[in-house]
Amino acid sequence: MLRPAMNHLTDALHIPDTQGERDARQLAIQRVGVRGLQWPLQLQLGTQVQGTTARWTLDVALPAEQKGTHMSRFVAWLDALDRPVDAALLRERQARMLEQLGASEGRIEAAFTFFLRKRAPVSGVASLLDYQGRWIVETRDGTTRLDAEVAVPVKSLCPCSKEISDYGAHNQRSVVTLRVELLQDIAWAELVRFAEDEASSELWPLLKRPDEKWVTERAYENPKFVEDLVRDVALRLERDARIGHYRVDVENFESIHNHSAFATIVR
Repeated sequence: MLRPAMNHLTDALHIPDTQGERDARQLAIQRVGVRGLQWPLQLQLGTQVQGTTARWTLDVALPAEQKGTHMSRFVAWLDALDRPVDAALLRERQARMLEQLGASEGRIEAAFTFFLRKRAPVSGVASLLDYQGRWIVETRDGTTRLDAEVAVPVKSLCPCSKEISDYGAHNQRSVVTLRVELLQDIAWAELVRFAEDEASSELWPLLKRPDEKWVTERAYENPKFVEDLVRDVALRLERDARIGHYRVDVENFESIHNHSAFATIVR
């Protein structure tokens, strides 16, 4: 509703539309827009809505004959997100952004922190664990693709260390990052489980002593190299018909080295 009024005001004041002028250099721009735009986000998290802040990148493709795009319209589009956001809404609003910018191709990226409430494995004490989420929605050649990405902290224990040591084994915190093409909607909590279920152990922010014992023993009984972890997560994604293309990155922040070990599988 704002756009006609704003256009009418601009026309009435006779303010020239410099961005809309023709450009003689005949070079198309694949991506032009705004980056690093911090904005509140009402995130639809299952049946609940969680307030957070997202860092947005919004851009469109610019034809060779057009001088510039209208940057303010990106902010106007973001300000019009008047409902809790999930994948379906973002896909719908992507089309609206392209319409407002007069573009046929464009991209939306939103990176944010979200929290899931977890109960410790023995005591059952509840606490919140933070995860890093990201949406990427891109329209190219008439096709729109939506990817969801989540970075999941977990625990891994080295099989070699366990095998060669008389007692104990070195272990470390790891991060499993999944980026999946959503053919159907998948809840963030379910994406997190793809990683946590395959780790030597998942993590909890708050643990009592019986929980610490459980986590230590669980990891010892379930050792995994970085190669094991990335393969096991990828197999889970491979079997899920709701997922198209995917990428799995695992990084182990080694406890006996001053460097990390990592592995990546891309489909």
